[in-house]
Amino acid sequence: MLAPALVFVLVLTSVVGAYWAFVLRYEEQDGRALRRRLKSRVAITFSAMVAKAPESLSAIGPLEGLLSRCQKLVEPLRQLMAQAGITRVTPGAILLACVFLATVAFAVVAKILASSLMGLGAAIVAASLPILYVRHAAAKRLQVFEEQFPEAIDLIARALRAGHALTTSLQLVGDEVPAPVGTEFKLLFERQNYGMSLVDALKAFADRVPILDARFFVTTLLTQREMGGNLSEVLENLATVIRERFKVKRQVRVVSAHGRITGVVLGALPPSVAFVLAVIAPEHIRLLIDDPIGRAMLISGIVLQCIGVFFIRRIVRVEY
Repeated sequence: MLAPALVFVLVLTSVVGAYWAFVLRYEEQDGRALRRRLKSRVAITFSAMVAKAPESLSAIGPLEGLLSRCQKLVEPLRQLMAQAGITRVTPGAILLACVFLATVAFAVVAKILASSLMGLGAAIVAASLPILYVRHAAAKRLQVFEEQFPEAIDLIARALRAGHALTTSLQLVGDEVPAPVGTEFKLLFERQNYGMSLVDALKAFADRVPILDARFFVTTLLTQREMGGNLSEVLENLATVIRERFKVKRQVRVVSAHGRITGVVLGALPPSVAFVLAVIAPEHIRLLIDDPIGRAMLISGIVLQCIGVFFIRRIVRVEY
């Protein structure tokens, strides 16, 4: 009775062992290899989607290397260009434009007025023009963003009330609302969709859009994630508050229009008169440049003019 049982166990063990050795073992090896390949493929694809290649600082190789070693100086310009929505031009191109305009202005003014000091002043003014243009474009884009932002928040609130998830609502804003709000929300959705946490994506959104309304929006979402509550109702109230703030802002701009125009006239009048005199009566301007007392007066006037423009801007800039 014991012998047949031992024979049965031996035969069963041999069959199962042979099946595992010649079938299951190779299937498990193939399965592990397939999982490793899929895992590495997913990691590579995910890294390709999430890890964005560093943006080029310049199309010129030596300038690219120079700017990469001066990140602390280039980063503010890059952030300003991102706020302005300038993506087809590199920071190196902006800096080269500054150098080119400064060189041309210095050569022309020094040649016409026969004064290196006046040429230097013209070079400083010309070099600041590309930066001022970028700042103006960024301010204009943020102004348009402020106007569109309440509508985007209302759209998110309606989508949430209709049963959509928050991420789907963000995608809806990115698809339906025009730029610049649609562009920023599309980037926000893509970042969290490709692996970045929603909290980090929202904080990056607040950094890209440095306005108080965007910070209110991000704070509202983060607070709701921690504390809970009716998010759609909170967003509707936030949209109402933003609209009231925007209305107050327009009223402030109307009230301070006279002061701003006065500041522009007072700031532009002295250099305009100096330029006109340099063209129609260059001997009068040359007297200020050649005489030591005239140079001291000219430098003092420029310094006082800058101080006056600074204080006028501080007076007419009303916090709201």
